[in-house]
Amino acid sequence: MQLERALDSYLRHVTIERGLSVHTVSAYRRDLGAYVEWLGAEGVADTAEVTPAIVGRFIAERAGAEPRPAASSLARLQSSVRGWHRFLAREGIEDDDPSGRLRPPKAPRRLPKALTIDQVERLLSAPSPEEPLGIRDRALLELLYATGARVSEAVGLDVDDLAHGDVLRLRGKGSKERIVPIGSFARKAVDAYLTRVRPQLAAAGHSSARLFLGARGAPLSRQSAWLIIRAAAERAQITAEVSPHTLRHSFATHLLQGGADVRVVQELLGHASVATTQIYTHVSVDTLRDIYATSHPRAR
Repeated sequence: MQLERALDSYLRHVTIERGLSVHTVSAYRRDLGAYVEWLGAEGVADTAEVTPAIVGRFIAERAGAEPRPAASSLARLQSSVRGWHRFLAREGIEDDDPSGRLRPPKAPRRLPKALTIDQVERLLSAPSPEEPLGIRDRALLELLYATGARVSEAVGLDVDDLAHGDVLRLRGKGSKERIVPIGSFARKAVDAYLTRVRPQLAAAGHSSARLFLGARGAPLSRQSAWLIIRAAAERAQITAEVSPHTLRHSFATHLLQGGADVRVVQELLGHASVATTQIYTHVSVDTLRDIYATSHPRAR
């Protein structure tokens, strides 16, 4: 199949049939667009002409490019290429998968950065309780820490997703839904926002079912949520880097430190594999090591 047609077919597949997020599909489009462009420059016009040697040469060139790509970026590129060729073979468009022998580079394991409980409390208390947007921001921060939701999941919430009392319905990657508890602090903050602030914001814009709204009544964006978190960190005088994922990392770490089972945390986070969740157990082990080093008389 002609390269561009084959790429369009795959992108439709991952968008419609697999239901991947806009951001994931954009990453595939970016990676595979570069691959198709490279193939064209090499004189390859059809997917039937791609051989294992050609795929290997493309990855090798990318790995040796300057500036040197991060292992995680190279692994994602390989995954994109393999996914495309696997799809073409599975659909019978091509007889073989020329990427079958690719082995992704081993990305260095980065432990997620979690805030201390004191830092979290300062962060949650940072928004002004006297200002309407401060009440909204407090509700957003409390909800993120209480549920471990991704920022995209939080801003994608509808008001009806709160209709289950002390639990919340989240839509994760691939449109998969999960139910998570929402603690009393977060529920109180969200109720205050719904009662005192959201009606005013909704009146300022077009009707929207989204839970979190911006100052003009439009649904709150991921970028706006990121700015809210960063502003709260500055007000709380937290010098550690605070990213949109920090409260999710802190949620998981504090649960495990409190004795929660890793499989329960896996369900709460919406991870498909427990192996993804187990990275947080390393954070807890590091904490235990620090406590041991400062507390045991013969640790030093």
